Amino acid sequence: MTTKYIFVTGGVVSSLGKGISASSIGKLLQARGLSVSMLKCDPYINVDPGTMNPFQHGEVYVTEDGAETDLDLGHYERFLNRDMHQANNFTAGKVYETVIARERRGDFLGTTVQVIPHITDEIKGRYRAAGKNADVAIIEIGGTVGDIESLPFLEAARQMGLEAGKDNVLYLHVTLVPYIRASEELKTKPTQHSVGKLREIGINPDIIVCRAERPISPEMKAKLSLFCSVPKESVIEAPDVESIYEVPLVFQKQGLDDQIIMLLRLRTHSKDLDSWNEVVRRLKHPKHRVVIALAGKYTDYKDAYKSVNEALVHGGAANEAKIDIRFLDTSAPDILKSLEDVHGILVPGGFGDRGIEGKIRVAQLARENKIPYFGLCLGLQIAVIEFSRNVLKLSGANSTEFDAKTRYPVIDLLPEQKAVKEMGATMRLGTYECAIKKGSLAYRAYGQASISERHRHRYEVNNKFRKLLDDAGLHASGLHAPKNLVEIVELEGHPWFLAVQFHPEFKSRPERPHPLFRDFVAAAVARAQSPSSARIPA
Repeated sequence: MTTKYIFVTGGVVSSLGKGISASSIGKLLQARGLSVSMLKCDPYINVDPGTMNPFQHGEVYVTEDGAETDLDLGHYERFLNRDMHQANNFTAGKVYETVIARERRGDFLGTTVQVIPHITDEIKGRYRAAGKNADVAIIEIGGTVGDIESLPFLEAARQMGLEAGKDNVLYLHVTLVPYIRASEELKTKPTQHSVGKLREIGINPDIIVCRAERPISPEMKAKLSLFCSVPKESVIEAPDVESIYEVPLVFQKQGLDDQIIMLLRLRTHSKDLDSWNEVVRRLKHPKHRVVIALAGKYTDYKDAYKSVNEALVHGGAANEAKIDIRFLDTSAPDILKSLEDVHGILVPGGFGDRGIEGKIRVAQLARENKIPYFGLCLGLQIAVIEFSRNVLKLSGANSTEFDAKTRYPVIDLLPEQKAVKEMGATMRLGTYECAIKKGSLAYRAYGQASISERHRHRYEVNNKFRKLLDDAGLHASGLHAPKNLVEIVELEGHPWFLAVQFHPEFKSRPERPHPLFRDFVAAAVARAQSPSSARIPA
């Protein structure tokens, strides 16, 4: 079967939800028996987002093969329930780097290297590679139509339409229909201008997905149809919804998948969204409510912890619980006042020393007051530092990341890492095996003694302090055996206190919640229902 291509573009403003739209389309086509591949193209010059500030770009998503990618790959994995890889994301920086390297080697035989055809040919090659062995390749082009950075990607998409043929390429444009409160009107003009800009590039959209705060009337859809030259049934409404996982069902109700199948001449099976409907039912009709404190340093920008937020939602669905996430900036001086009525505390990953002392106070509060605690990556290191200071009485115990001269380096680089000068080369990235001790909380959650999880960190628990920690009650229940590295720690005598050196949030799915998030939320639900879980002292 010839691979079909769906190009997803965005107009008017950024952050409209192109990734959610692309993922939802993928889910609908997958539910009809088609194999779907996803690709995110980022127009910035960075080679990858690995060194980008989370405040600017959100979280860095890590794939099984250790690629540091755009956060939209997390949406792809969660909606399609399948793993993405390095080839599912590339940037303008990576494209130009590849073409320039070829030019330096003499691959172009003296030809003048230009955006067209050399850059666009490289982009098209990556488009085709993403679609290899798939029935449908959904390609999301980052940025907004009209941005100079995304022009080569759009030009390559235009050329694909000529080369692959009309029945094999579909253009879907996600745009904004803003609501003007003063006049109480939805306005279609921004969408008309955005589609006009797309046409200037040579792309005529086949389907328009309209983001709007208010319902779009049939008359307005007819107007958009007329001015944008698309059939009325191809003007799809994308209203704000309670949960992003409702979006595939909203699209299906309007026949978006039927439109795509018709336009691309696809042959499919009957729809099967029973499991997805059950997830949405659990999310919309919870039996419990719990408050989870997320104690981090990038809390002003929620996308910095996107996968953590979603994994908590999945854990909530598994326990039929609504999760109210309370975002806490651990650099604030009065952080402990915000923890008086929480049912669970989560300390996520991060780099740098800002807010570290606040995280340590939060971990101490969770330990002393028997509040369920879940540490991710840095959250494990925080738990070890806090325990070392306040239980082992190792005054000033710290990570050498935050205090290079600490007397008690309970967290440190491995000896071979210290000799490496390039910062990225000291990273433990991608999937590593972990052996779990039977009888532990982790073993109870996973139900098996060997697991694999994704990593993105530099520093490790210092094995010189392992026995001291273990004798005092902070046990290493998971190890990466080949290098004897601590992967999981648990606190003896606590209802649920567990921290991991990896990032389990990257492997959580709405239809398959991660077992550690599931059990953490279950512990929070138990605390919420317990009459003994009174408010903790401020």
